[in-house]
Amino acid sequence: MKKTNIAVSPYNFLPEVFGDFKLPDKIVIYDSTLRDGEQMPGVSFSPEQKLAIANKLDEIGVPEIEAGFPAISKMEKDSIKKISNSGLDAKILCLSRLKREDIDAAIASDVDIVLLFIASSDLHIKHKLHYSKSEIKNKIIDSIEYASDHGLNPSFSTEDSTRSSLDFLEELSILAQKNGAKRIGFTDTVGCAIPQSIQYLFSYMKKRLSLPISAHLHNDFGLGLINAITALNAGATHVCTTINGWGERAGNVPLEQLVLALNVLYKKDLGIDTTQLLNLSDMISKFTKIPTPKMQPVIGSNVFTHESGIHVAAILENPSTYEPIPPELVGNKRKLVLGKHSGRHMIKKILEKYNLDSNEDLISDMVLKVKDFGERFGNMSEEQINEIINKFDRDK
Repeated sequence: MKKTNIAVSPYNFLPEVFGDFKLPDKIVIYDSTLRDGEQMPGVSFSPEQKLAIANKLDEIGVPEIEAGFPAISKMEKDSIKKISNSGLDAKILCLSRLKREDIDAAIASDVDIVLLFIASSDLHIKHKLHYSKSEIKNKIIDSIEYASDHGLNPSFSTEDSTRSSLDFLEELSILAQKNGAKRIGFTDTVGCAIPQSIQYLFSYMKKRLSLPISAHLHNDFGLGLINAITALNAGATHVCTTINGWGERAGNVPLEQLVLALNVLYKKDLGIDTTQLLNLSDMISKFTKIPTPKMQPVIGSNVFTHESGIHVAAILENPSTYEPIPPELVGNKRKLVLGKHSGRHMIKKILEKYNLDSNEDLISDMVLKVKDFGERFGNMSEEQINEIINKFDRDK
């Protein structure tokens, strides 16, 4: 895609805007559609669907795929194993509690990396885990050693990190690092941290850890995307995403939004084929039977659809006037529709399409008809446009 087709704010690239802001040289996306995305209420992927999604993620260049939670069922374990052995370039990950039976399920799934996790906030410890802090530490040591001894690369994450004591987070993270963890993760489990909190937490941990750091961020307050970018600036190198942002409650960081924002707004090419993002979104919507919202950034059907006469006139002159990126960059298409807000430029274009003489009287009459229809019924279909045009043609 030519750079001339990109028309974003030039302020984005001024050195004085960035200040101390810096992104890592290498950013790794690990996509959790097959695990956290499937935890969206009412969603359950078949083994065949899981494999198809994994293949598509691998095809577009996503480097790590969290394929599921093998301990939940035999079918889940078998599905993950099939993905692990399907010859993908991506590394295959799975989730595991700090339990040997969970780790055994991960071992049997042939994954590359096991994502070991345990809650660290007092709220979760008291009301969910019912463990002492000493028990949690012992479980961390045992689980990391057990996973390592059985050929797995263990990553360790704390659940509910952003509501946890900073001292306890640091203690657990350093303990995991000393005992063989290969990566340390922090989570905003209920999406309640502001970007400044994410900046503080990840910067603090970056200074105390020598391992790569991952970020798993939820979208309960609509801050998932900006928190992901903030975490990358503050020390994270790995970010969890899901297609469409699907997931429990308000979902996760949307894969397509993060990839495109980094690519276009921050000039960080992750090696992911952005032209396949809409296809990927459509696949998930089809499998889950959950339509993608029309206004969903990047891949929503309204993102490149224009009705307003002022907008359409400008789009016909130069699409960049109201499109910061060309629709083809994400596999989308531009649509110009007729309705209440349509103007003369669009009507003239339609008449030219049907080889009709676009005299001023005809254009004026058509504009009135279209606006009247739009006020009563909304946008016009191609058939309705044809009907009006044919009527004018017959009346000439």
